[in-house]
Amino acid sequence: MNICEIFYSIQGETTYSGLPCIFVRTSGCNLRCSYCDTRYAYEGGVETPVDKVLAQVRSYSGCHLVEITGGEPLVQREEVNLLIDSLLEGEYKVLLETNGSLSIEDVDRRVVKIMDLKCPDSGMSEYMRWENLSYLSEHDQVKFVLSSRRDYEWAKEVMAKYPVLNKTEVLLSTAFGVLKPKDVVKWMLDDRLNVRFQLQIHKYIWHPEARGV
Repeated sequence: MNICEIFYSIQGETTYSGLPCIFVRTSGCNLRCSYCDTRYAYEGGVETPVDKVLAQVRSYSGCHLVEITGGEPLVQREEVNLLIDSLLEGEYKVLLETNGSLSIEDVDRRVVKIMDLKCPDSGMSEYMRWENLSYLSEHDQVKFVLSSRRDYEWAKEVMAKYPVLNKTEVLLSTAFGVLKPKDVVKWMLDDRLNVRFQLQIHKYIWHPEARGV
């Protein structure tokens, strides 16, 4: 499979924020979001057999939380599903970060899927596969990355339109350096939204453009 990087750090987002985590970042992505902070994973990478990926994951002994991210991992669906199967057999807890444009129907239901719903300012809203919402489980998470008040209002409309989002964890995040976190927090509190606000805490611990963290 085409791998951009594998590293051990803390989880910077989601409900697992702050926990030690092993990251497997694949190369290749089918979208080009306006705020993307991993453009270096659009192309390139190193072709790596799945067993070597597993060996590197196992080298971080004592950690059993693994996130597969990208890029967009499901561009390499066959290889990623093979990796997932092997990780689950090894009793790892697996998180899969995906951009919402490719089907998640065949992803093992034991995997925690962290699925983006791309807001208008991302420039990628039209590529969302809305049927993916029907494949979500209660342990899965849906993320809206906001760049403006318009994005926030759009996210509210989506939450009202799709009741399935009442059973999943909904995350509101800001495009780093584009929208002030305190503004979004005020809006969600004013509107009494039952969602979770999150910061990308790794960008506050290390330099915002640091890799491998």
